[in-house]
Amino acid sequence: MTAPDSLPDPAPGARMAPNFITEIIERDLASGKYAGVVTRFPPEPNGYLHLGHTFASFLDFQTAVQYGGRYHLRLDDTNPEGESQEFAEGIMADLRWMGWDWGDGLFYASDNFERYYGYAEQLIRQGDAYVDSVSGDEMARLRGDAHTPGTPSEYRERGVDENLDLFRRMRAGDFADGAHVLRGRIDLGSANMKLRDPVLYRIKRAWHYRAGDAWCIYPMYDFQHPLQDAIEGVTHSMCSLEFVDNRAIYDWLMERLAFAPRPHQYEFGRRSLEYTIVSKRKLRQLVAGGHVTGWDDPRMPTLRAQQRLGVTPEAVRAFASQIGVSRTNRTVDIAVYENAVRDDLNHRAPRVMAVLDPVRVTLENLEEARTLQIPYWPHDVIEASSDGLVALPGGERVAPEQAVRDVPLTRELFIEREDFSADPPRGYKRLTPGGTVRLRGAGIIRADDFETDDSGNVTHVHATLLEDGARAGGVIHWASAAHAIPAEFRLYDRLFRVANPEGQNPDDIAPEFDPEQPGHAELSEDSGPLDTGFLRYLNPGSLRVTRGFVEGSVANDPPDTRYQFERQGYFWRDPVDSRGDAPVYGRIITLKDAWAQTQKAESGKPKGEGKKQKAETTPVAVSGAQPVLTPGQEAEVTRLTDLGASEGDARTVARDETLLTFLADAAPGDTFAQVASWTVNDLATLLRAGEVKVRAADLAPLAGLLAFGKVTSRVARDALARAAASGEAPAALIEREGLNSGLDEAELGRIVAEVLEKHPAEVEAYQSGKTALLGFFTGQIMRATKGKAEPGRVSGVLKAALDAD
Repeated sequence: MTAPDSLPDPAPGARMAPNFITEIIERDLASGKYAGVVTRFPPEPNGYLHLGHTFASFLDFQTAVQYGGRYHLRLDDTNPEGESQEFAEGIMADLRWMGWDWGDGLFYASDNFERYYGYAEQLIRQGDAYVDSVSGDEMARLRGDAHTPGTPSEYRERGVDENLDLFRRMRAGDFADGAHVLRGRIDLGSANMKLRDPVLYRIKRAWHYRAGDAWCIYPMYDFQHPLQDAIEGVTHSMCSLEFVDNRAIYDWLMERLAFAPRPHQYEFGRRSLEYTIVSKRKLRQLVAGGHVTGWDDPRMPTLRAQQRLGVTPEAVRAFASQIGVSRTNRTVDIAVYENAVRDDLNHRAPRVMAVLDPVRVTLENLEEARTLQIPYWPHDVIEASSDGLVALPGGERVAPEQAVRDVPLTRELFIEREDFSADPPRGYKRLTPGGTVRLRGAGIIRADDFETDDSGNVTHVHATLLEDGARAGGVIHWASAAHAIPAEFRLYDRLFRVANPEGQNPDDIAPEFDPEQPGHAELSEDSGPLDTGFLRYLNPGSLRVTRGFVEGSVANDPPDTRYQFERQGYFWRDPVDSRGDAPVYGRIITLKDAWAQTQKAESGKPKGEGKKQKAETTPVAVSGAQPVLTPGQEAEVTRLTDLGASEGDARTVARDETLLTFLADAAPGDTFAQVASWTVNDLATLLRAGEVKVRAADLAPLAGLLAFGKVTSRVARDALARAAASGEAPAALIEREGLNSGLDEAELGRIVAEVLEKHPAEVEAYQSGKTALLGFFTGQIMRATKGKAEPGRVSGVLKAALDAD
């Protein structure tokens, strides 16, 4: 399977930005090191995918798509405890929902148990592995520590024949669990503790969901994972930063088993997400303890929960594309995710009205019902084109009558309880006794009288519909009592009330992972004693349920329609609990980020705080929460995103005065987003150290060269690094050294033709169906252009030439 032939980009507009991994790939293609790019996403099927997996899966899959390569889904199922077919199928379903289609690139590690075993015997025969029989505690003691070299086990010098016999008997089930292990014989004196004779196989009697009880020994992750990469033909094996020391084992295995061509491992910085727990064990605790209703509870970070909540895959992919790839760990502001969801829904969700906490209103002077036509997008100018159709904000073209809906205005209405106040506070602009307010799309009413129950709660408002020309200070939504549909509304909020429920800076916490079975896709893994401390940070207001009414126009809409309930947020029908005439609407997300203001209100106001001071003071966070952005910082985020910066980059810059100062003279326009990205991902460390000599104003021409394909991302970033050190304008540097030459369409076409002419056999093989050769041709062309051609541009010209032939 070759991505360009069978896999359209599943995330148009949500592409992987240039980063150090794409630079490596471009260099490898230019040198002809690999015939093409092959990546893999390797989750372990012992739980459901969650938001922590979206970045890793996007990096693995989208990188392959952009370089015309293949991507694989691999189920790393070598640890039978906790793994199941349910989880395997759930992982595949969630990834398909995300838009990924791996075709025939589905692999199970368990399919190669016999091959792993064969490689283990090969290592034994070569003298590179031995069976050790000490206890686990003794093995840990003999390994030493950072200051003390390891001590050889008394069994380290067993002969080849004895080791083979013991290993075969381990497989045959002759020994109890823990009696023996197979270890690699590497270097007990290495400063890298991972190389001190790591365990390669252990005895574990457990039922495997695919292999049953055929095996009682299982390979360790550090042994199996590199071998599976090599078996699949993976070229660039990407994992998170905590596995940087494990790379030495990876390389040792590739060398000792003489794989060629061989894959290489590359580590990227972990991305933690605020207000979120993604440890599988802690997620299980939430479910088992009844703190949530299940794995698909819309407050959970699992992808199936996000699907039930009503988030779209487009929003999740957009979020993943904004995070950025770097060699350092970062905590992602959850507002980046929430804003990606809002941005997606804003264009697809029609506006309708729903009353979540109703109070009855009688329009005493309305004798007959009226039918109003109210637009679905009242704030967007929608004009008919020459064909008579109108374009909705999401791009869909419909007949004019489909852009509006009929809404009956009747004598009996419902309004929100909070939209009427018998004793209004100062500045209140809704309905009051004797006051007026505008009903959305229907006219102005005046409250003449009201009724209350024994507790003083308002139960009924009597009002008059005023003639045209009346004035009102506010607008409220409403629903006809005779036509509205009764519904339950579930108002979801963040499950935790602090940014880091584990109570520490996530970047200072050692990654939690099982040393026997780590998985790179996790933000954190499970190990150590049971931890319930995070439960004290649960948000008691994470779910509020009300009963009210939604306007009757939604009755015939498709059940998966997302709505903006005016002034309430984005909602959709819960796909599990809704029943025909008893719909349940869950709030996907609020209309704007009100969390910061809520946190600020709860934190209290310091004594002596003046009005001017209040506007710029960082709010005090409650219960250990990380500080939210100040109003001034939020204003900077808005300014930077208006200039074109991504949400994630804007929030990073707004929090850092050094970065903000550097970007002050950056040129506005189409290049600003790229300049902001370079500032955050390439220059931030140097800027804070005072080692950047180039000005932000000088980066716009470089970004323009990159955007128009005049230079590759590798050339651009090399020029950026050199300019940062020297102060020379990077575009001038490129011009002086001729790095932007030879990239016009005619010359690229000529080079493509020459490469195809030199490789007629490969062209014939490609046209006979061996589409993986596209990567081979790309590498040859990149080398012929000396790395000056953009791989994505090469792919288009190359494919057109091959198809023409």
